[in-house]
Amino acid sequence: MTKERLISLDVFRGFTIILMTIVNNPGSWAHIYPPLEHAEWNGCTPTDLVFPFFVFIMGTAIPFAIPNKQFDSAIFNKIVVRSIRIFCLGLFLNYFGKIELLGLEGISLLIIRVIITVIVGVALLGNFSPKIKTYLAFGVLATLLILAFSPIENFQNVRIPGVLQRIGIVYFFSSLLFLKTNLKTQIGIAASLLLIYWFLMTCIPVPGFGEANLEKGTNLAAWLDNYILNGHLWIFSKTWDPEGILSTLPAIATGIIGMLIGQLLNSYTTKIEIAKKLVVAGISLLVLGTIWNLVFPINKSLWTSSYVLYTAGLAILILTLLYYIIEIADYKKWTKLFLIWGVNPMIVFFLSGILPRVLSSIKVANPAYVLGNLEEIPEQIGVQEYLNKFCILPYFDDPKVASLMWALLNVAFWSVVLWYFYKKKLFFKV
Repeated sequence: MTKERLISLDVFRGFTIILMTIVNNPGSWAHIYPPLEHAEWNGCTPTDLVFPFFVFIMGTAIPFAIPNKQFDSAIFNKIVVRSIRIFCLGLFLNYFGKIELLGLEGISLLIIRVIITVIVGVALLGNFSPKIKTYLAFGVLATLLILAFSPIENFQNVRIPGVLQRIGIVYFFSSLLFLKTNLKTQIGIAASLLLIYWFLMTCIPVPGFGEANLEKGTNLAAWLDNYILNGHLWIFSKTWDPEGILSTLPAIATGIIGMLIGQLLNSYTTKIEIAKKLVVAGISLLVLGTIWNLVFPINKSLWTSSYVLYTAGLAILILTLLYYIIEIADYKKWTKLFLIWGVNPMIVFFLSGILPRVLSSIKVANPAYVLGNLEEIPEQIGVQEYLNKFCILPYFDDPKVASLMWALLNVAFWSVVLWYFYKKKLFFKV
């Protein structure tokens, strides 16, 4: 095996993060095109593909990052520290808006929050020695968890699960399985996780609710989230979390499937043979996921087993297409935009989550403010809302177009930033 970067995988990662940026940054959440929204419950939109694609890609990259499969204390420490750093980056995003100090408000408080963000960002993304990385990772994790369960009121309901948190957990288990098991065992574990999760969700009665079900808030995964993490769950549901505890089991299967594909891509087989095997694997998983959907519906919030197979199948087929175009046909001229995103994913993932929080925290006078209607029209609004309402929306007849334009401007902004990083060879890794 070699440790060469696979351009098609970087391009796929870049495409996925660009789509994530578009999905996460509409000008108005009230005006979004249907493909850019999550399915209401069961089903799968293009937006529902972003997260499993990212998990799949992370799994696929593992054989390239650890090509020799040598397990020792140094490798184990590296895996643990990387997992914790990813987990903490996601956890800190949930803390940003809750940080307060000495009664400060407005710009003064925002400056404090940004300074703390820079400190945490450097601690988790800085290129330190392995020993310093370990101390910093465990230190940040301990601090955040102590605050979450402390008497400090602001942090008593901070959300603990999240996207990066799940990615960190999946990375940890997938990496260990890659190092300690063979292909047959890895396939068996992935299949077992999906079957066990199916059994738990469809056969085990839910305490307090009765028979097993797959409805919002009353299923087994929701009960477990609320039982263990009560008060620290998704703000929009409060009693369950789409990145909760039990649904992380099938998410690990997504990472394992990606890892299996990564081993195929990093094998000594000819590229044409690899492409053929990828097509068979992709179609097979897509069909199996579609069939399983009949009895265990495709559902992103529950990360159902059918969802794992269906999204992994699509991911494999898209990667196969990119692999053929880039690695076999050697057509690479068009890839630069996606490459600059794909090689620096964590910095944009983290900072693109911080920037909207910063812009929303900076208040400016609201031009629409009317003295006689204070309750409906606030005197001040956040900079992000101001820019959308008064700098973009007036130029478009359709508010959905204006909302999409804001998202695309975010992509343009980060493209410039990432291009600069790429030119300066600045790659931020956890």
